[in-house]
Amino acid sequence: MSDKVTPRGAYPHTKRVGDFILVSGTSSRRSDNTIAGVDIIDEMGTKKLNAYTQTQEVLKNIDKNLAKVGASLKDVVDVTSFLVNMNDFADYNKAYAEFFDKETGPTRTTVAVHQLPHPDLVIEIKVMAYKKQ
Repeated sequence: MSDKVTPRGAYPHTKRVGDFILVSGTSSRRSDNTIAGVDIIDEMGTKKLNAYTQTQEVLKNIDKNLAKVGASLKDVVDVTSFLVNMNDFADYNKAYAEFFDKETGPTRTTVAVHQLPHPDLVIEIKVMAYKKQ
């Protein structure tokens, strides 16, 4: 099994434009197509979608994609986050603060969306990074 998550369409995970690196919308999907942050809570298969865990995994996935082009989360200058439910904002914000700092972190926009490409996804994040070539 490959450790690589491939895009689910005709687009790259990252695109460099001069010193800027754009990262496509990223989820908590793993290379085996399972989704981090989906907890089965009973024998009937009832799911709890965990925004805190999904946010952590999304940012780790973004960091992995940036590493492939010689950058990291430290180079991120702008973040756009898409939440399916703004009731998840506190959990998302808590996990986000583990990766970025209020004073030195990137600018950020968070918007609510009707849905994401898989029903178990509660968050998707895209970023722009700046790293001199």
